[in-house]
Amino acid sequence: MSSQEPVPLVMKGKKMTDEKLTKTLATREDLQRMGINVSRTTLLRWELNGRFPRRIRIGGTTVAWLMSEIDQWFVERSEERSRMHYAEY
Repeated sequence: MSSQEPVPLVMKGKKMTDEKLTKTLATREDLQRMGINVSRTTLLRWELNGRFPRRIRIGGTTVAWLMSEIDQWFVERSEERSRMHYAEY
């Protein structure tokens, strides 16, 4: 296996495609590990105002977010930071 192509990821006998990777879910705990440490109320407010990706209801009170949308949100925040000028020193 030294000079061969990389082995594709396999999940339950199926190859892992880009489509499946973009459908990975992030839980509230995952958001906190990524540094998004805001209250549930703030997340709801951001979602309602279009400032954060909308949640997906998994069942009952369990919710999650698409990881691809969270990644895009981080990219947008980074671009926003490069355009904003907060203070002069």
